[in-house]
Amino acid sequence: MEAVEKRVRTFVRVKPTADFAQDMIKFGPDNKSIDIYVKKDAKKGVVNNRQTDWSFRLDGVLHNTSQDLAYETVAKKLVSEALIGYNGTIMCYGQTGAGKTYTMTGATAEYKHRGIIPRALQQVFKATARSVDPCITVRISYLEIYNETLFDLLSTTTSTGTGDMQMAVVDCPQGVYVKGLSIHSVTHEEDALNLLFEARKIHIQPPPSPPNLPT
Repeated sequence: MEAVEKRVRTFVRVKPTADFAQDMIKFGPDNKSIDIYVKKDAKKGVVNNRQTDWSFRLDGVLHNTSQDLAYETVAKKLVSEALIGYNGTIMCYGQTGAGKTYTMTGATAEYKHRGIIPRALQQVFKATARSVDPCITVRISYLEIYNETLFDLLSTTTSTGTGDMQMAVVDCPQGVYVKGLSIHSVTHEEDALNLLFEARKIHIQPPPSPPNLPT
């Protein structure tokens, strides 16, 4: 069996644009480094010690990359390791409009543009179909953290969770979990995708407005 890497792996996915800043962003020949150059602002004067060059070493640079290749590069091995008992996390970080949602969930209108989450579900169910263990159970939860508040995006659907219990992060000998988060048993990939689509409907709703504070 191939050894499991016990380290954080970092990738940069560069969003394609009509006018890519080739004079400011350079990729290394091994496709594992990225150099960024920002011109100095002449308005700041002659003496200007502001940094203009940055260089980053990564596990890979994904430029004009398909959803399929992005999954193969970033997630497939981690999901395989999770299926044999290793914990794994995929975190997508970036500014608003950078393409995080597209990378993680994809475009629902076109199957080939599906993202990491639906592809991971497909990989999981393909593995369970090949397994000789008849007692495999797949359970799904979907949690959003917004302004340090926990939101259960599947709380309105039938679940085996704890209902309307106040959610809280709990650290116990078995690991960290969210108390009160609904848990949904699924037997087919289609059922899991339906939960994902249901959660997205809730996720895209604007967050509730803060209460009016006394002046």
